[in-house]
Amino acid sequence: MAIRLSKRRFFKHVAVTGLTAGLAPLAAIAKEQNPDNARSGLTFLFQGDSITDGNRGRNADPNHIMGHGYAFSVASRIGADFAPAKFTFFNRGVSGNRIPDLQKRWQTDTLDIKPDVLSILVGINDTGASVNKAADAATVEEFEKGYRKLLLDCKFANPNILFVLGLPFVCQVGPVRNNWETWRDGVRQRAEVVRKLAAEFDAVLVDYQAVFDKAARQAPAEYWIWDGIHPTVPGHELMAREWIEQAGKRLLFLRKKYQ
Repeated sequence: MAIRLSKRRFFKHVAVTGLTAGLAPLAAIAKEQNPDNARSGLTFLFQGDSITDGNRGRNADPNHIMGHGYAFSVASRIGADFAPAKFTFFNRGVSGNRIPDLQKRWQTDTLDIKPDVLSILVGINDTGASVNKAADAATVEEFEKGYRKLLLDCKFANPNILFVLGLPFVCQVGPVRNNWETWRDGVRQRAEVVRKLAAEFDAVLVDYQAVFDKAARQAPAEYWIWDGIHPTVPGHELMAREWIEQAGKRLLFLRKKYQ
């Protein structure tokens, strides 16, 4: 029903009735599954900044297309373990991106791909712009407004899309030790926005900060995140494991496989 509305009427309807009441049940792809069988042909899309980008290829070369970060690890593991399902994986992370950058390329790099599962990790560059007092730095309120609009655009296109929202994270390592409190508080504020949106859109939430805080009790923070922002190879592996664990709470075939 909702998908037949014009975009203006859609957003007005959501504003009046509330998201949950105004849309078809979220993540039906998860709720309708037999835990033993993955639905064939799902499209997974990873969006975000340099942490997601992972120096990915910009052409169709399948050897480099997913980059070398957590998105690659998730796609390689799930793709290999569920080969008969013929899943498709895309990485459209772009180094340095903030919410306004995602907005500019959302049509071509997200909506046109028509993902069934959309994973988003963004916020560290939005925080950095504020820390560095950039002229175009957005407020936390503007961050929330822009992020919500991206999700609403996706819901308008596909009411059954499943969002996997990653919390931005930072560690007191490298350059971020300068102005550490400002970095920490800025990331926390934006993480709270993502928590709020995850609840609002019935999304999977991935708390990467908690993962790295726990890992720092096993090895120094520098072992996991070399500059306070970008994970190392082991750090990306921790992210991939947590992504699969949390997504498995909704994608039942993952829980069945990896529990």
